[in-house]
Amino acid sequence: MGYRNLGECLRDLERSGQLIRIETPVDPHLEMAEIQRRVFRAGGPAVYYAQPTGSRFPMVGNLFGTLERMRYLFRDALDVVARLVQLQIDPADLLRRPRLHLKTPWHAWSARPRRVKRGPVMIHETSIDQLPQLTSWPDDGGAYVTLPQVYTEHPEHPGWERSNVGMYRVQLSGGQYQPNREVGMHYQLHRGIAIHHEAAIRTGKLLRVNVFVGGPPAMTVAAVMPLPEGISELAFAGILGRRRVPMIDRGERPDICAEADFCISGYLDPKKLLPEGPFGDHLGYYSLAHDFPVLRVEHVFHRPDAVWPFTVVGRPPQEDAIFGQLIHELVGPVIPKTIPGVRAVRAVEAAGVHPLLLAVGSERYLPYEERRRPRELLALANALLGQGQLSLAKYLWIVAGEDQPELNVGHVPDFMRHVLERVDWRRDLHFQTCTTLDTLDYCSGRLHQGSKLAVAAAGPARRSLPVAMDSRLHVPAGLGFSNPRVFLPGILVVEGPAYHAGENGVDAAVERFCAGYDRNDPINAFPLIVVVDDSEFAARSLENFLWTTFTRSDPAADVYGIDSFVSRKHWGCFGSLVIDARSKPHHAPPLVEDPEISRRVDALGAPGGPLHGVV
Repeated sequence: MGYRNLGECLRDLERSGQLIRIETPVDPHLEMAEIQRRVFRAGGPAVYYAQPTGSRFPMVGNLFGTLERMRYLFRDALDVVARLVQLQIDPADLLRRPRLHLKTPWHAWSARPRRVKRGPVMIHETSIDQLPQLTSWPDDGGAYVTLPQVYTEHPEHPGWERSNVGMYRVQLSGGQYQPNREVGMHYQLHRGIAIHHEAAIRTGKLLRVNVFVGGPPAMTVAAVMPLPEGISELAFAGILGRRRVPMIDRGERPDICAEADFCISGYLDPKKLLPEGPFGDHLGYYSLAHDFPVLRVEHVFHRPDAVWPFTVVGRPPQEDAIFGQLIHELVGPVIPKTIPGVRAVRAVEAAGVHPLLLAVGSERYLPYEERRRPRELLALANALLGQGQLSLAKYLWIVAGEDQPELNVGHVPDFMRHVLERVDWRRDLHFQTCTTLDTLDYCSGRLHQGSKLAVAAAGPARRSLPVAMDSRLHVPAGLGFSNPRVFLPGILVVEGPAYHAGENGVDAAVERFCAGYDRNDPINAFPLIVVVDDSEFAARSLENFLWTTFTRSDPAADVYGIDSFVSRKHWGCFGSLVIDARSKPHHAPPLVEDPEISRRVDALGAPGGPLHGVV
């Protein structure tokens, strides 16, 4: 049976050696976040902070810091979820293997929340300023709740069946918020709370909100699950936690999770937006201050033994990547059922999730055609880019599974090699311009707006990829380009001059770089060239390359080509594709740690320190 609450979970992790306690006071302002980043990188345990500076509530970090620990936390339920997903994919499996599904009705019953009259979470009240004030990065606009479960119900259809539990960050302090009376509510595109908020605005009703922190770990995972519209996260939490979620009926909607550690209760002010942010986000840059809804705080409840769980985001991968891996394990098989023809899909965590999506599809439209080219893949690409949060993808690389059946979307180098061996830049680039983009992506210089590029490759290999520099290869003299480095087969990373916009607001350096070659130049042996600020850094590791290339480029503005052309409004190139992944003035600033905080954490990890051997 799953954990009833966070306390049960922490005691179990400590008994099994997967949690350590830190009794030394640790500051939630920057210090705790740097510890978290280091512990996560080391694959370390969950860390319980008994004495956070400035708050009487203990805190716990890195709770979900490894996939192995995630599997341990939900060890009693993962097989159950897999069977239910299998039934979603193939209901006939119930007839083929009935013994495996004997308990399916019981599991379905656990999906139904249980209404109760009281619960531990409402025993005590406090105020916002008494909560742990976690600040993760030096230029954050204030303290944040980083593992919230934001619960709302549809104003016109109250009840859990059409409710939403989402992980939308909450700013507790700073900015223009009235202390203890207002907090910031940041939600992005394609999030379930938006449907409820729109209905409240349309009907003139208040959208009441309960923000749970802590409680059953299954509730935290449910808050990040990309469930189809109409499926309640409370139901998923019940199945994953192997017990019905108890919700307190206090005589007004929405209910409160009885076993949560904290609950911030209030409503979205229908007449007020305030700047929220900045916030060091999961792309590795600050999301800047923008107007977002304001939550008017009415109550701050907490249980007697409350513990404040937190996470830290930043340049990927961080702990949120583990959520992504678990989600892929649980619901990855659903995509082929949802979009027939798609065999596999994977968001690349190291690239920031939404910036790069890899997919394998089928190419069956013309099986008799001798020279195969992408056809069905284009339909599948459009379907993927119209599917829930997948629609926020910026680059989509999709290939035909028939060409290499064993190709794995989880192994990025092999996937990129497969594409670059087959792609024809004259026909296989498909842009969407002036479209929606992830709220946190500033590559276009416009909030929520940008472009997408689908790269579809099918057919036999058309080229061999170079793995080393050729003596005939040169970079244009006098233009500021230097230090070319081969990163992966067929990929050349070139250091460019610092970005400088001309009178028209555009830097033409990469355009001049491309003009220095023709389609017959030896440099075209590399089908992909990426221009960066620091080629040694970008080529040092796969994580560096993916992060630099795909978080610092907007396809419509930053994709160039050698010997490029436009024909019937289709853009392509005869030579290499060139991506300008330099930092640009309109980009958000990257996240940089505070040197003084780093020295303090070094001391905590030194011999004799409380974190020696952990960080």
